[in-house]
Amino acid sequence: MNMLRPLIIFAGLLLVWQAIVWLSGTPPFILPGPALVADALAARIDVILPHAGVTLVEIVLGLALGTMLGTLSALVMAYFAPARRWLLPVLVISQAVPVFALAPILVLWLGYGIGSKVAMATLIIYFPVTAAFFDGLRRTEPGYLDLARVMGASRWAMLRHIRLPAALPSFASGVRVAAAVAPIGAIVGEWVGSSQGLGFLMLHANGRMQIDVMFAALFVLAVMAIALYFTVDAILRRMLRWQPDTHPSDD
Repeated sequence: MNMLRPLIIFAGLLLVWQAIVWLSGTPPFILPGPALVADALAARIDVILPHAGVTLVEIVLGLALGTMLGTLSALVMAYFAPARRWLLPVLVISQAVPVFALAPILVLWLGYGIGSKVAMATLIIYFPVTAAFFDGLRRTEPGYLDLARVMGASRWAMLRHIRLPAALPSFASGVRVAAAVAPIGAIVGEWVGSSQGLGFLMLHANGRMQIDVMFAALFVLAVMAIALYFTVDAILRRMLRWQPDTHPSDD
């Protein structure tokens, strides 16, 4: 049933899409139907897959770097008050300035290659991971920490055995959000300036009025993003298998 539900949802979305095309009479060069997009995907799969591989590498590298930087920043802010006073404004500024506005600057500084796209993805991922993990670290049950101090535990021991396990659920939530938004940075970077990737392919197809190819590339991007999210979610669930997964309906 777990596998059947996504298939039913996917089939339903395709039916709604096709119904909109039929009822609105929208021409294919504006909104192609699912069949035309499937034909374009099959005909241009040899072109789309290499671009998809580039975008996937950018997303995965951005997710890895953003998660590592966010984790380190949260730990530093949780344990060093002077660093917290400096890092918190940087964290806020990183979100106050739209990342999309930074894309042209990053392309100018880092070039049209993979570096600027990874940097874009890293910037988008950095905030949710840092904010969620820091919140989890500072909300550790005080009674556990007091008991550990009475028993003579070191700061490292308290971090390893109390703070980190208590903060892992919050960290997992931040990483899940990061996995969901990671493709945004890579695609925006490719739109601003690139010579490969799904974002580049979509712009190129749009300029040539190959809307079916553009939708095919968008479909591949959506599949990649969903697969990445569920892969990350499965890894996090395995890491947190000691934590019960309850829902209101289970009570």
